[in-house]
Amino acid sequence: MSIAPIVQSVTVKLQPQKAFDVFATQMGRWWKPGMTVGAKPHAEIVIEPAPGGRWFERDADGTETDWGMVIAWDPPQRLLLGWQLDATFKRDPELVTEVEISFDAQPDGSTRVTLEHRNLERFGPGAEKIAASLAGGWPGLMQLFAAFAQSEEKTQ
Repeated sequence: MSIAPIVQSVTVKLQPQKAFDVFATQMGRWWKPGMTVGAKPHAEIVIEPAPGGRWFERDADGTETDWGMVIAWDPPQRLLLGWQLDATFKRDPELVTEVEISFDAQPDGSTRVTLEHRNLERFGPGAEKIAASLAGGWPGLMQLFAAFAQSEEKTQ
C-alpha cells in the first residue's frame, strides 16, 4: 500500500534563515494549543538543533513527551524530522514517518515554506485514517505558522 504524502506550503515575508528559526525554535509559540500529545497542554515544543536531537513537548510542570527526532538540520534550507507517533498519537520508537520542511527564497525576499509528511503507509492498518487526520491538521498548523511569522516580520 502506498499513501500520497501530505504537502502544505505557505509564503512568509521573512528571509529563509529567519523563517527557519521561527519554524524550528519557536514552534511552541505558533503551534495550536491543545493539539499536542502530552497529558497536559504544552508550554514549549523543542526541536534540538542537530541530527539525532529530540523533538518533544514540555508542559508547565516540566514533563516531556517525545514526538520524534531530528534526522537532518540544514539551516536555512531544510529541516527533516522523524515523526514517531503511531495512529493513536502515542510514541513508537520503531515507527518513523518523515516530516520535511523546506525554506525556499523567493525573488521578492519572502520565503516559500513547504512541509511534506511522507511514508504514511508505515502506520500500518490504520494508515489511511491517520493520513486523513494529519491531512486535516497540517493545513491549519501551517497557517498558524504563517500568521506568527507575519508578526515576526517586524523584528527582522
